[in-house]
Amino acid sequence: MLNSFTQFVTTAANPAGRIILGIYFLLPGLMKFTQYDFHVEYMASHGMVFIPFFLILSGIMQVGGAFALFAGYQVRVVAFLLAGLTLVISLVMHDFWTMEAGLQRSHETQNFFKNMGIMAGLLILTSAGAGAFSLDRRLNRV
Repeated sequence: MLNSFTQFVTTAANPAGRIILGIYFLLPGLMKFTQYDFHVEYMASHGMVFIPFFLILSGIMQVGGAFALFAGYQVRVVAFLLAGLTLVISLVMHDFWTMEAGLQRSHETQNFFKNMGIMAGLLILTSAGAGAFSLDRRLNRV
């Protein structure tokens, strides 16, 4: 019984994680295009430079990365790139250490450490590969 459960978890965990991470990146990626002006203002409030370039680049990376994770395509590369993007966004946009104590600092602290957890999952996925139910597995890239 335990062996069957372990086998199920081993097979299902990776694709489930890919889908959940994909959703995490798809929604904010789409919002970068549907709520463009809001994101421009938010990035400007954090002293970002070349905002249109970085906003569009991050949106494309998030949406494209999400679909690659859904399909299980080039998962090791995509997860590594998304981990890097998550780190950069966290350092630049959730810079809680520069803020006075209060609600905004608390919010940005929570976002920063949440993103570190997301980044950890992406790094594990970089190591583990696409797993079951993936194009990488089908194309023998796992």
